[in-house]
Amino acid sequence: MVQISDIHIGGFNNRYKVLQKAIRLINNLHPDFIFFTGDLVNNYAWELRGWNQTFTKLIAKKGKFAVLGNHDYGDYSKWDSDSDKQENLHKIMEFYKDVGFKLLLNQSEMLEYNTEKIAIIGVENWGKPPFKQYGNLQTALKKANNIPFKILLSHDPSHWAEEVIDKTNIAITLSGHTHGMQLGFNYKDMTWSPIKYKYKHWAGLYKHNNQYLNVNRGLGWVGFPGRLGMRPEITFIQIKCNNAASN
Repeated sequence: MVQISDIHIGGFNNRYKVLQKAIRLINNLHPDFIFFTGDLVNNYAWELRGWNQTFTKLIAKKGKFAVLGNHDYGDYSKWDSDSDKQENLHKIMEFYKDVGFKLLLNQSEMLEYNTEKIAIIGVENWGKPPFKQYGNLQTALKKANNIPFKILLSHDPSHWAEEVIDKTNIAITLSGHTHGMQLGFNYKDMTWSPIKYKYKHWAGLYKHNNQYLNVNRGLGWVGFPGRLGMRPEITFIQIKCNNAASN
């Protein structure tokens, strides 16, 4: 599986070639699945103009899935009307469809893989206040309760501790959102960022009993136009026979 997150496409200012290297790296991994865990745009659907050809180049053997992030709802902009805001969101949803991604909105998708059944679960953004809680995990799980192996896409990693671990049997949760603050310090096997004082789970792989969370640092940026010591990330995950995850 490949996980990508937090592209914030408006920051690239229609420089379509910028993501070509990332597309090649992803496709060279020959993933069965590609998962995108939210924040496709900064605020507006018009940021996506011209990007269709770039995103359609992403290839996954079994499927491409996505969820929305907090920036995708247009909550950080002023709108002339509620209908304008909803139209903006609808256009973002249509973009996913146009480029071959299944957008999961508090939904589950059941798949067969190597004779085993897998549930891909996607919730709308769920974060601690002041972030909105559009996500409804119980609604998303309704059709997946009888599937033994579950993968959850949930943009904000706070959701894992609040509603997933010890309350569900979801094996793997994939999140983004933090960007690793786009600022960090790396020394040998240690990575540090001031974002750790806001988010307990902010980058990399975490485990609680037999449940895992991976927090992707994102491909793009928001606010500060760059990254210092916190490089963009493409996460490659292999599922082993004993249902453990490694990345």
